[in-house]
Amino acid sequence: MNPALRLRAVVSAVVAAVVGLASVLPASAVAAPPPISSHAVASSVIDVESGRIVFQERGDERLRIASLTKVMTAIVAIEHGTLTDTVKVGSAAYGKEGSSIYLHLGEEMTLHNMLYGLMLRSGNDAATAIAEHVGGSVEGFVFLMNEKARSLGMKNSSFKNPHGLDEEGHYSSANDMAVLSAYALKNPTFQEIVKTKVKSAPNPNEDWDYRWINKNKMLNMYEGADGVKTGYTTLARRTLISSATRGGQQFAVVTLNDGDDWNDHKRLLDYAFKHYPSTSIVKRGERVESPNLVVARSFDYPLGEGEIGQLRKKIVLEAPETTDYRLGVRGKLELFLNGQRIASLPLFEDGSARFKAQEEATFLRAKFEERGGSGFGDIFRTMLKAVFTGETKEG
Repeated sequence: MNPALRLRAVVSAVVAAVVGLASVLPASAVAAPPPISSHAVASSVIDVESGRIVFQERGDERLRIASLTKVMTAIVAIEHGTLTDTVKVGSAAYGKEGSSIYLHLGEEMTLHNMLYGLMLRSGNDAATAIAEHVGGSVEGFVFLMNEKARSLGMKNSSFKNPHGLDEEGHYSSANDMAVLSAYALKNPTFQEIVKTKVKSAPNPNEDWDYRWINKNKMLNMYEGADGVKTGYTTLARRTLISSATRGGQQFAVVTLNDGDDWNDHKRLLDYAFKHYPSTSIVKRGERVESPNLVVARSFDYPLGEGEIGQLRKKIVLEAPETTDYRLGVRGKLELFLNGQRIASLPLFEDGSARFKAQEEATFLRAKFEERGGSGFGDIFRTMLKAVFTGETKEG
């Protein structure tokens, strides 16, 4: 039997065998983490890398979020704008009520610097100027904010402005803001801005530079803290998102309407790091039950005590006529926790040219990031060649 027909037969057999069945990974006694609570009306804790929400109270309730809005403003501006662009302050931004970086009418500042003023000092004037520049108008920018929310699956969010001042129909939820924060924190520009404690920027109106001190006290109060945003209005009360990284694992905490937020965030971060450590589930190159197949990438996931015993895995092979098969993917290793799929990892033939090509592509991507984006053309062409032909040499 030729290889294609033989694999087709194997596919049929495997698919039939795995439907409704699952292999069990090593089990251990199930023990839920101890209960914890906060003073917040609503709260959420998320593992940034995996996106798993490990704790929440009233996490889907729609509430006012005040200046946490600016997390969405910042990531939309970063993705749709050009950091070196010059932003001019118009009449709508000048003298905007609430927190401000005191921009002058007609003042010009790079988008990059204005984002620091937005996130460190929560400037409502900066938010408005950014929105008008990037979106063409505040309304245009708000459209982009809501489109981004939809693309991220934020089902309990509606944005009416870029600054977070109280407005009817402007709301989000703790879980939605956790999802947004995890997404934004994976952006290097956003991450660099929100972890900055003090930022200086040129001031065309005075003989001295702007000097902005980050309002996020967690940066000085908690080991490993690296973001993200404070907020307050008379109706929303105190709102806060914080993040911290320890041992390569990053969590973000969201609290809405919390009168003791600094202490609650320290407790919730401690709880997450202690009870939901990042756990290695599979390693890149690890063989699976099907002969000669290896996992294409490593996978780690935050697991509570005893949850390793609740993991299930399933192997599904690709049919030869599929695009994935033609690109060298021979199947998927699917992982489930409590019945929910948490990963689908490509499987390659051990030692195949495509598996080696993927390793080369991963290396080239890392080199591209090290160069800060320079040499993209050559690297991208080599990556494409590696993926589609298995060749890894330039030229």
